[in-house]
Amino acid sequence: MKRLIIIFLLFFTAAAFSPFLVDEKGYILIAMGGLTIESTVVTAIIMLTVLFISLLVTLKIMRGGIRLGTGTWHKLIFANRRRALRDFNQGISAYILEDYAKAEHLLAKCAEPSQFETTAYLLAASAASKQSLPENTDHYLKCLRNNKTGENIKQGSLDDVLVELKLLIAQASYKEARDLLGDYHKHLGHDHRLLSLEIDLCIIEQRFDAALEHLKAARKQKAISDNRIQNWEGDAFYGAFHQQITQIDQEAAEKYWQTLPRKIKQREAVLFAYCKVLAENDINEPLNDLLLPLLKKDSSEAVIRQMRTLAITNSEKLIPLIHKQLHKNEHNGKWLSCLAHLTAASGDLVTSQKAFSALLSLADKKYDDIDLKGYSQILTQQGDHKKANELLLKMIA
Repeated sequence: MKRLIIIFLLFFTAAAFSPFLVDEKGYILIAMGGLTIESTVVTAIIMLTVLFISLLVTLKIMRGGIRLGTGTWHKLIFANRRRALRDFNQGISAYILEDYAKAEHLLAKCAEPSQFETTAYLLAASAASKQSLPENTDHYLKCLRNNKTGENIKQGSLDDVLVELKLLIAQASYKEARDLLGDYHKHLGHDHRLLSLEIDLCIIEQRFDAALEHLKAARKQKAISDNRIQNWEGDAFYGAFHQQITQIDQEAAEKYWQTLPRKIKQREAVLFAYCKVLAENDINEPLNDLLLPLLKKDSSEAVIRQMRTLAITNSEKLIPLIHKQLHKNEHNGKWLSCLAHLTAASGDLVTSQKAFSALLSLADKKYDDIDLKGYSQILTQQGDHKKANELLLKMIA
């Protein structure tokens, strides 16, 4: 700026004193076609100087103007994205704070302009699912599928697939979940989470043989707990036995049981899955044959507690063995509970009530919610509704 002022001062000084310094002004004649321009040398020099200074000033202004224009253009172009990123961050914060309505609104709005479509749509779908808005969840999942480009799995992208699968299964969109799993089926052996969802979906689809086949691979995965495998095994075998006995006949179910390896039949989850199917269909003789060995020996509390959940309508062979165990220790909580439930299932309400009463009167708490619910049902059948309600309130508390 200082240089520009100095240039102007020099120019006007030269223009002011030039007439006095030059005695012979001289002339310049410029002719272009029919146009003739005549000027003194001093005027020409002044005009050229003015033109040169004007050119410098113009370049200076234009250079600053270009910089200003670029910055302004950049702000205009990326303002929408900056706003989308702000909404995206606020949406994630709202999701963490469990403000799912706000999270859904912000994440759905900023999905495309933020350029994080996958993450935004997944979180929006999850937020809608937590609000029990299945239509919104379906919409966001469809938007997610429409934005996919079919690219191969890269680092971290499998996590997005897992989230989408869980949402589809939670939405009961089993066909879409199966199609998505089919696209990534080759990764089942490499990711235990994907394998777990495959087993869950097979059980939901009642493809129990396929679920049992996948369980062989699941047992080799250290990341999958034994408890989860037992739950899967119980559900899958229960479904398989149930299909045999309902779709074919009792003989087919028994044959299926007999063909299982001895090692598998000794697993508690498998044994009680078969016992549950037998009890539900009032097949008492084979059921008693399976349960008698468990009563003859002092089985674990977990086994006895599973036995009490069976709806055994004919337990005449089992009750004497339970009494025998109680003769050894009449304050044994697991045997009192087993006696109370088995006699209730067979219709012996008096014996059942006595067993429940003895169980609840033990000094140490040996009962659980299942016992309280069973005792409440017995009291209700006997007309003692007040005490039955007290037990239910105790169970809720």
